[in-house]
Amino acid sequence: MSSAVELHSLPNEPSSSRLSRTESKHAANALQVAVSDTRTQQHVFRERIQVLALCGCLFLAGWNDGTIGPLIPRIQNVYHVGFAVVSLIFVFACVGCIAGALINVPLTDRLGFGKMLTLGSLGPIVAYSIQAPAPPFPLFILSFVINGVGIAIQGAQANGYVASLKHNSEIKIGLLHGAYGAGALISPLVATQFSQLSRWSFHYLASLGVALANALVLLIVFRLKGQDECLASVGEAAGETSPSEHSTFRQILSTRAVHLLAFFILVYVGVEVTIGGWIVTYIIDVRGGGPSAGYVSAGFFGGLDTDLRLC
Repeated sequence: MSSAVELHSLPNEPSSSRLSRTESKHAANALQVAVSDTRTQQHVFRERIQVLALCGCLFLAGWNDGTIGPLIPRIQNVYHVGFAVVSLIFVFACVGCIAGALINVPLTDRLGFGKMLTLGSLGPIVAYSIQAPAPPFPLFILSFVINGVGIAIQGAQANGYVASLKHNSEIKIGLLHGAYGAGALISPLVATQFSQLSRWSFHYLASLGVALANALVLLIVFRLKGQDECLASVGEAAGETSPSEHSTFRQILSTRAVHLLAFFILVYVGVEVTIGGWIVTYIIDVRGGGPSAGYVSAGFFGGLDTDLRLC
């Protein structure tokens, strides 16, 4: 006994629907190719120059953070202050960074990217000019507030601009933070030498030279232009603007991820700079280290630089 099984064919998808999806896919691919083709070799070259210039901002930030460790024992001897008082250097620097972060958003809306970047570069110049002649201790630690404001503004502007680039932005962000590690690696090598000299504060003349070079490069490369104009010069589309009626600052603070990342950065960078700064004092006072103990700080930040490059 045999039975026949009748198979019914599934309803065919309308050919017009299949064609529309195929055409959409081809159109999307064509658009992607068209977008990538709009970037000329000149655009790519300009973008690389911009990224290198912004790496200078982070190099200066790393240089600044790596400097203080080898100089803390000398600062204590010169100003006759203990651990609690000399630690005000870190407190005032933190206050400056927080202040810079708070004023960065409203000032950027008024002045724009290029002017804010140049304004931020003036902070370290003023601070190092004050620190170089070894002024009275209150003025010395007050200069760290000025420095913190400038470093924070530069860091925010540099990270924001590189993150807005559409082509391999994650690699460029890695290079940006690798530059920070390079600055933090090199500066203890220089600061350790100056810490053994009678004119120890002249190390800040070297820092002033780095800060002046950074400001000059930023001025030449970005020429006080806005972010959209700078992006257009490298073949990138302007960033999206939010239709919200609320202020930019309020929109940022209303994002939960901002609070989580800000807390993480506060703890991570705080621990990092604290260890890199106080490790030299620990080696000298606890482990019996000599004048070359400042090189330990360079080793610490060298590991940080290697980690950032691998990431």
